[in-house]
Amino acid sequence: MKPDINAVEIAEMANACVLMRTRLVSRVVTGIYDQELRPFGLNSSQFALLVVIAQLGPSTRAEISRYHHQDRSTLTRNLQVMLNQGWIEEALEGSSGRGRSIVLTKSGRDLLHAVVPAWRAGQAQAKITIGQSGVVAIRQIADGIMNMPERA
Repeated sequence: MKPDINAVEIAEMANACVLMRTRLVSRVVTGIYDQELRPFGLNSSQFALLVVIAQLGPSTRAEISRYHHQDRSTLTRNLQVMLNQGWIEEALEGSSGRGRSIVLTKSGRDLLHAVVPAWRAGQAQAKITIGQSGVVAIRQIADGIMNMPERA
């Protein structure tokens, strides 16, 4: 018979687990941005992808997936919504016509421009919520992750 988990182990997981703490921060910060972006018919995941696509320029799904550290199936679901909304489109690249890059449409660029005040309001609220030291820590952690060599 295997031993049952004990109160010490539960307390350790509940109080020291990096996963649980980062998920909490993520839910709270995501909620702030979702509230600000809702009037535009946009959620925080879609906003983040639009910014990544704008930043990268024409990019394949694989390139976006690697840059955004998102699995391809989740990315495909999110991109499909954005394609249906007309915020992005797939463009054929090269003479072979094989590569299909994702690009922002005029509608997508206009949407990003329109949400700037809402994004700034979300930024301000997020900074108040997590504090300046939290902002610095998150930036440093994210920069470190983005600069990590790709996993095989």
